[in-house]
Amino acid sequence: MDNREEVREFLTSRRAKITPERAGLPAGPRRRVPGLRRSEVAALADVSVEYYAKLERGNLAGVSPAVLEAVARALQLDDAERAHLLHLAQAADGSDALTRPRRRRAKEQWAPHRSLQWTLDAVTAGPAFVRNGRMDLLAANQLARAFYSDVYSSAQQPNLARFNFLDAASRRFYPDWDTFADTCVAILRTEAGRNPHDKDLHDLVGELSTRSEEFRTRWGAHNVRHHGTGVKSFHHTVVGELTLAFEGLEMAAELGLTLTIYTAEPGSPSEAGLRLLASWAATQEAGSPTGQAAG
Repeated sequence: MDNREEVREFLTSRRAKITPERAGLPAGPRRRVPGLRRSEVAALADVSVEYYAKLERGNLAGVSPAVLEAVARALQLDDAERAHLLHLAQAADGSDALTRPRRRRAKEQWAPHRSLQWTLDAVTAGPAFVRNGRMDLLAANQLARAFYSDVYSSAQQPNLARFNFLDAASRRFYPDWDTFADTCVAILRTEAGRNPHDKDLHDLVGELSTRSEEFRTRWGAHNVRHHGTGVKSFHHTVVGELTLAFEGLEMAAELGLTLTIYTAEPGSPSEAGLRLLASWAATQEAGSPTGQAAG
């Protein structure tokens, strides 16, 4: 992805979101832009208008951390947006080479260590799985394979973003589809800033942009976010409505991978639903010729 274009569009989109009132500035007459003017951001960041215009044209190479922080304050960036701006600056400097995940050769397929699969399988009360920043499902326990049975039914690498935007089943599985879609794209956009040299991510974004207007519109918004904990609602084809809490844990042994575990409130209908789903998954696996969970 073109770093200068990414920087330009990200800064422009953040500036458009900040109204003068929100920044503590008078709106004034004949305002032609939806958010702040470049001159107003420059004043808030205590840099010259010419220097800020240079940044917004996409040139972050050599910019000091102090200036980046001043711009982040002026644009009222949240933690995820600040991190994204830093990643874009690192990419502009070429200084992300040591911090980004190692690129694997095209034929090199990541596989979980046996101990990781044992850990996932030890989680029996909720779906547990490992994904990368592209939202590929790389490893899962039996309950997660049953939970994401629609995703695993694809002939391709199971991928939550592709499922979200290209599979009609996602509209049923995610009752609040728009929120899931927004989150999905924000995760991919965050990954693009963190790991801008990932060819597989480029290919996925290209595929989704070509095939889904819903994705293309959201991708153009340049929204990013951290996605570590929360509560989500689902509608599973076998057990119906489920309201689940989740925790996402970054894996220290594998940079760029996240271990996610879904759980239900004790004594809730969703907990009973997960028990029913686990029973169904065990029955499906017992009846499968390969001994794998049916997808």
